[in-house]
Amino acid sequence: MNEHRIDLITSDGEMPTFIVHPEHDGPHPVVLYLMDAPSIRPALHDMATRLASAGYYVMMPYLFYRGGPFREFTLSDEDMHARQELMGTITPTNIVGDAEAMLAHAATDPAAHDGDIGAVGFCMSGGLVVSLARALPDRVAAAASIHGAWMVRDSDDSPHLGLDTVRAEIYMAWVDDDATAPPETIPPMRDALDAAGVTYTIDLITDAEHGFAPAGPRYDRSASELHWERVHSLFRRRLWGEHDG
Repeated sequence: MNEHRIDLITSDGEMPTFIVHPEHDGPHPVVLYLMDAPSIRPALHDMATRLASAGYYVMMPYLFYRGGPFREFTLSDEDMHARQELMGTITPTNIVGDAEAMLAHAATDPAAHDGDIGAVGFCMSGGLVVSLARALPDRVAAAASIHGAWMVRDSDDSPHLGLDTVRAEIYMAWVDDDATAPPETIPPMRDALDAAGVTYTIDLITDAEHGFAPAGPRYDRSASELHWERVHSLFRRRLWGEHDG
């Protein structure tokens, strides 16, 4: 497995980005793997490597780069406060520039396939992958939101708005008891996806907590393995059709 870090230049600064992909049988479909609020840590590195081992060129950016250099966060009150502030530096608009910087780099790497891409987002990034599918319909063919937060909100950039441009198939793992994405927000999301003609699947998970996918205090094996099954199935359908690797 090839694993390395690069610093990509965006209009807002230098974005540390971790890349992992198989050594052989490329080029591999590109997947943008977007971190959750606790940031990039060993659990996410392990998940990115697991996905890459199935034949993907996985790019995991440090999205808090606008607020300072790369760092890992603890569960201390101080770090939780810092993360809360940094989350405000990421928007559905500037994530597009971040994605374009990653795709520009991937275009220079023979290990990366230059066709349709996938995107996976956790927690705060669940809505960001929908935003990417909306903004980059010529590239994003598959997007997965895993216990996504604030998916339907009272703002012009809410993930459930403006979906008419989306070409991607979308998967959402939605936790039933989740203060960041209450179940009553599912019908508006379904209505918006249906109205836009988007192909999608929503799993309403009733026996796990927000944050169930990565290893940690809220990890739930059954729910996490369901998300893996769904993501692999989605990517096989949407990313391998034109790819002979």
